[in-house]
Amino acid sequence: MEVETARQNGYASAESRESSVERELNGDIKAVEINGGTAGGGHSPKGQNGIIKKPHNVSADSHDQRIKRKAKRLIQRQNSRGESNNGGAIGGIPIVINGSAKDYVVPQRRWKNSRRSRSGYGRGLPKKGGAGGKGVWGLPGSEALEELYEDENDPNYDSESNDQNVVLTEVIPELTPEEFFKLAEPIVLEYYEHGDTHEVAVNFDEILTGNLRPYVTSVIVEIALDHKDSQREMTSVLISDLYGRVITAKDIEKGFEILLANLPDLTLDTPDAPNLLGNFLARAVADDCLPPKFVTKPSEHGELNDHAMTAIRRADTLLHMKQGWAHLDNVWGMGGPLRPVKTITKQMTLLLKEYLSSRDIQEAHHCLRALEVPHFHHELVYEAVVMTLESLSQTTEEAMCELLASLDKACLVLPAGMEQGFLRVFDDMADIVLDVPLAYIILDRFVERCNRAGFITDKILNNMPSRGRKRFVSEGDGGHVKPPTLPLRD
Repeated sequence: MEVETARQNGYASAESRESSVERELNGDIKAVEINGGTAGGGHSPKGQNGIIKKPHNVSADSHDQRIKRKAKRLIQRQNSRGESNNGGAIGGIPIVINGSAKDYVVPQRRWKNSRRSRSGYGRGLPKKGGAGGKGVWGLPGSEALEELYEDENDPNYDSESNDQNVVLTEVIPELTPEEFFKLAEPIVLEYYEHGDTHEVAVNFDEILTGNLRPYVTSVIVEIALDHKDSQREMTSVLISDLYGRVITAKDIEKGFEILLANLPDLTLDTPDAPNLLGNFLARAVADDCLPPKFVTKPSEHGELNDHAMTAIRRADTLLHMKQGWAHLDNVWGMGGPLRPVKTITKQMTLLLKEYLSSRDIQEAHHCLRALEVPHFHHELVYEAVVMTLESLSQTTEEAMCELLASLDKACLVLPAGMEQGFLRVFDDMADIVLDVPLAYIILDRFVERCNRAGFITDKILNNMPSRGRKRFVSEGDGGHVKPPTLPLRD
């Protein structure tokens, strides 16, 4: 490779930036023949093109290396100060490669450490917006991100929490029958208030698993045993509506089998549990929720206790009655307000007659609660007072007064109902006295007895009617009723 002599116009601009070493080199030697070839002719110190040969008394290799090192240091100092190399020359001297002058090639180390884009595009900015590189903090906000890789040599490294072979799956623990009963009881009790079977089905779907579906029938029937006939009727309707949606026929059969097995314990709390369960069985068969063979063939259920056999016989009797299936829709009777008034009045009359014969106050209370007509209790008071007037017996008066006092004390009949019943009797006294001439005398005596018992209000006493005694002509007034006040004479 040859080094040509620089042009004269390049020396002026280069001399101001050259160091003392370069000025010494430019003053003594204009060009160096690196390959040892002759650039001019003869032995004169200056050739045709002004190329001076290197003196022979100087070692070519050591001097050549010295020039390269000095030029390299000069270029590094100029680049650090941001100065140009005058067209890619070394100290104003261009490099000739294969006979042609080309631009200066950046050394390999500076090219590797350069921040400029290798592809020729970009603005020379740091990579990744400051997130990459050595000795940087990373992208703003990256400290909040979870580390994808954790060093196993880190003292805080937990090998168990970073096991890649662990597969996490959702496990739903199954409920026990006792836990299911606690969750299902408020659902059934709420159903007794609103009567919406759709809402009950949705709530059961949220808590049910495959193994607990047979317990649906057993739970709702067990809760209904402690309630009234109207709630039992709603329970039978609920079983019919849940069939095919939440529970199947197999689930209903298993549920009744559980109830038959638990009947000895249920009888302790509800003595009439066998008969009530028999009604549930007959109603389920009539609603096509149970096959008839469940009742007609009890031997398929294995050994059954005495209470279970009583329940099955009760259901079988109801099913084999004349037109029994048609009457099973009313196996629990009609709800309180759904029954006609004449039916309720007749049942109250029977209740009072049974009480007069037995004098069992608790049984009378139980029968009154079973009617489930708290808004119609004034009818019981009316019938009791009328029955007392028609009996013409002081014993009946004592018994009726004792019954009404107990009803008032137990809050089965409210003061408003008691007051309304007596006022109805007062309004009908004109008709009652036609059949019972002594009605006013008996009413006066009965109201006084009730007042001593302490459950008569002042309004009843103030509105009690009174009929004057019939006066005769022999008494001197001509049979006329005297006015309450006499006019004063002057």
